[in-house]
Amino acid sequence: MSGTLYGVGVGPGDPELMTYRAWRIINAAAVVAFIGADGRPSRARSTASAAIRAGARLLPVDMPMRADPAEGQAAYDVAATVMARELAAGHDVAFLCEGDPLLYGSFIYLMARLQADFPVEVVPGLPSFVACAAELRQPLARRSESFGIVPGTLSDADLRKRLSALDSAAIIKVGRHARRIGRVLADLGLLDRAMVVEEVSTERQTVRPFAADQDVLPYFATIIIPAGDAA
Repeated sequence: MSGTLYGVGVGPGDPELMTYRAWRIINAAAVVAFIGADGRPSRARSTASAAIRAGARLLPVDMPMRADPAEGQAAYDVAATVMARELAAGHDVAFLCEGDPLLYGSFIYLMARLQADFPVEVVPGLPSFVACAAELRQPLARRSESFGIVPGTLSDADLRKRLSALDSAAIIKVGRHARRIGRVLADLGLLDRAMVVEEVSTERQTVRPFAADQDVLPYFATIIIPAGDAA
């Protein structure tokens, strides 16, 4: 019998926001895997650390954060090969995912490589933008309103098109695109509604209005644009 690969969402950073199922599966897994981007400590591992049992083997996956997608694909190939050996030996592997495994997650690419040969289960996790809305006490959508997740890496034209079609939005992957996004939001008349939440649900969390002249935002920052006032 082969082992099962679990894609486990651990939420936005606060261990108390992990689900009971996530905790149980991590605690039972023989192997716990996680991404370490460019050698940096894994946020997902830190979030789930109390659930990892003594004796579990830790499997860090080095993932280069580069513009060239070929480098990432090569890293996924290597990681999938290592995990396949563990699964073939009958060991369950819990792959820790920030937020939710199937929402812009590395697990998507590992699942694509392994699910034809091994059992795969996905444990949903709380996405960061949901935690951001909770901190802001702002609804993401009401009744027939639309809500969308918009990557800040899109071109100005695509940002305008997507944001114009939504009543409320979460802009992720902001980073060095912050000033450009600010110009787009100003053009659309959305700047006065935009809020930035950094490191949501952690002790480093900050919440503030988004400034149009902000040059760079940290990786774990989300811009929330709530819908207008309810009628």
